[in-house]
Amino acid sequence: MYVTDINVPSCHLQGSDKSCCCEQRVTAAVIGRDVVVAKTLVIVGAGPGLGMGVARAFGRHGFQVGLIARSKDTLDALVGDLARLGVTAAAFPADIRDRDALADALTRVGEALGPVDVLEYSPSPTGPITHAAQTTVTSAAAQFELHVLGAVTAVGQVLPQMRARGEGTLLLTTGVSSTIAAPFLANVGLAMAGLRNWAHALHAELRPQGIHAATVTIASGVIPGDEVADPDAIGARYYSLYRQRDRAEEVIGDLEAFRALVAERADGHG
Repeated sequence: MYVTDINVPSCHLQGSDKSCCCEQRVTAAVIGRDVVVAKTLVIVGAGPGLGMGVARAFGRHGFQVGLIARSKDTLDALVGDLARLGVTAAAFPADIRDRDALADALTRVGEALGPVDVLEYSPSPTGPITHAAQTTVTSAAAQFELHVLGAVTAVGQVLPQMRARGEGTLLLTTGVSSTIAAPFLANVGLAMAGLRNWAHALHAELRPQGIHAATVTIASGVIPGDEVADPDAIGARYYSLYRQRDRAEEVIGDLEAFRALVAERADGHG
């Protein structure tokens, strides 16, 4: 076995929307006469916390990483951080709520880094978070659009090629309100519960086709230095779930502690 390079447009590796004729090298391994291109992870909703923990975990195992989020400056900084760790990464700025822009970004990932082997979907909640009785069509739709319709768009973009290859992984991230009803996170929980349900349904339907779909429920903050909630500890759990293709869910954090918090607030003590 020896290591060689393949060519992809460098404009994609820089996160540009413009086409160009220049090229950038991407590492590949040559085993005998076969060229084995590095696998590709794409993170939708990439940020410096959870997203980078996942990127580093997969990057340590030879994955190339595509990062999708709204801010080009943030993404470029994250790509630089990964490059310093020896991880090939590229930025693809897009507003996740803009379904056409998200689909286009995922197309550009495939053009620059090759077919997506692992999709990880984890945008942070944005917009107003409403209590149960104050939830409106507008506040519910905003969270549903981000967490559910964004995930449906992303999965719909990468799944056809995964099915054609007979392999691939979909990791859809939710928060603890997807599992435990929390009146103070009502519109977020409404959307995340739907996403979690869909992830389990995808797992059941796609497993016979060689595709692994699973959900990760984050029942804690992302806390640097914490034994469980450090970004790198969380990233390692994602990679472990990726390797355990029979599993449909990973829970990170303490569900019972959150359940107690919800009860405490319901009693008027929080």
